[in-house]
Amino acid sequence: MKHFTSGLIVGVIGTVTAGLAALMTFKKAVVDPIEDEESKFEENRRKALRKSRAAHHG
Repeated sequence: MKHFTSGLIVGVIGTVTAGLAALMTFKKAVVDPIEDEESKFEENRRKALRKSRAAHHG
């Protein structure tokens, strides 16, 4: 019974660890590049707006 319990605990911990690793990998591979792209678009939009205003007030 002791081997079964320790094996079960190790299995549960391994499964949880694998699930967390999969979530972290998904975030790094999918979510972060999308957020980076959105921030670049936002930064470029701000620069263009500043440049446009400066051109009309000069």
